[in-house]
Amino acid sequence: MITPLPVQQRPRTAPEPVRPAPASVPAPGAGRPRALPAGTEARGFALYVGFDEAKAAAAGTDLGRVVAELKRVLAELAPGAEAYASVALAPQGAGGRDVDVVRLALQEPTAAAKHRGSSAASADDADSTGVVVDISRKRLQLNGETVPLTYKEFELLQYLVLREGRTIERAELIESLWTAAGEEDVPNERTIDVHVRRLRSKLGAYEDIVRTVRGAGYRFDRHADVVIRHASGTPSPDIF
Repeated sequence: MITPLPVQQRPRTAPEPVRPAPASVPAPGAGRPRALPAGTEARGFALYVGFDEAKAAAAGTDLGRVVAELKRVLAELAPGAEAYASVALAPQGAGGRDVDVVRLALQEPTAAAKHRGSSAASADDADSTGVVVDISRKRLQLNGETVPLTYKEFELLQYLVLREGRTIERAELIESLWTAAGEEDVPNERTIDVHVRRLRSKLGAYEDIVRTVRGAGYRFDRHADVVIRHASGTPSPDIF
């Protein structure tokens, strides 16, 4: 007869208390502005908000309330900080992203400098950020690097750029860039979509400067980080 061995039970111990995860400690310098030029100090910041009256109303608010709430949060985070708000005005129906229209209207330094310098070539293009569409040299630069566009891709971009804010139908693009130019291989509207897709992919983070207007065509919108360099004496055909 086999006598079963007694089962040894492990002594019960109280469960270890759950220790809260240590609070993350911000890295030295976190939240500080990037390196400042020697002899300068940060005295504040500007926040550009792209949010028009129609969008505010659709969200159940208005611009005045948004400004008041931002000031309230500022007072909680930084008591004693001073604030000043300025509303950007633009013509009704102006194209472009809201925040870029605001930056240009309020003369944000970077945007204003790009806008003022858009009529002449600059030796600083290689060090610039954003997009430079150099029509005089048939060249596109992205953050100082030349983008390898095909001839037709640049022609397409130039056509839209020179008609800023106007929606261009696919049929017009075909007629102007292929048929009128005497091209033998005339594309259809689906092929135009392929050309635009390739162009936008090469624009990277700035692809939204070429807008798709559903059911209508394409449009170049104003952007605060885009510089257009026209050939001397060649203004946009749609600016009077």
